Amino acid sequence: MDNQANFFDRSRIDQMPQRFRANFINSLSGFKSASLLGTSNGITPNLAVISSVVHVGANPPLLGIVMRPHTVRRDSLQNIKDTGCYTLNHIGVTFTDKAHQTSARYEKDESEFYATGLTPWYSESFSAPYVEESALKIGLTVAEHFTLCNETEFIIGEIKEVFLSSTNKGVLHNDGYLDISALGTACISGLDTYHSTQHIAKYSYAKPDRVLSKTK
Repeated sequence: MDNQANFFDRSRIDQMPQRFRANFINSLSGFKSASLLGTSNGITPNLAVISSVVHVGANPPLLGIVMRPHTVRRDSLQNIKDTGCYTLNHIGVTFTDKAHQTSARYEKDESEFYATGLTPWYSESFSAPYVEESALKIGLTVAEHFTLCNETEFIIGEIKEVFLSSTNKGVLHNDGYLDISALGTACISGLDTYHSTQHIAKYSYAKPDRVLSKTK
């Protein structure tokens, strides 16, 4: 293998064609969460595929998402700014095609739910739409909102409610661990490639003076 051909300094990265560079850089962070972001402007339920969900804290329960710059129309971001609430819905391996189709640029008054055949569902206490087909649904309200160095926007949301599909038995363990692979949740690499997941091992709590053991 030609090592030079597989070395990329900043100059070489900057010279890449735009779409090639976007795919390349998006692949570097490895496998990412696959979620559908549900919002509403009060009339039209909106849905967008995202792969930037990160854990921020457990007490209070916080998740963060990175949104692209608001230099063009971003319905999901605008809805979050206007209403302060949104949902995150795990993408199942059975509907990755429908989930990815939500990335198409639909008109402002056209719902991605109806365009892709996914079903909006509302809880009794939350105004943003959930994806009925999702096995794990999370409702959040905005806790903090930052503009980052490249004009992307980082939104930290406080978890207000969580729904687990009643058909998935045994996925919530006694220690609080949630078996995502058993839920049939997909993950994403790059910009447009979806993967199923497979459990490898669950280990005991790591300490310097203790040998790791595998747990169920």
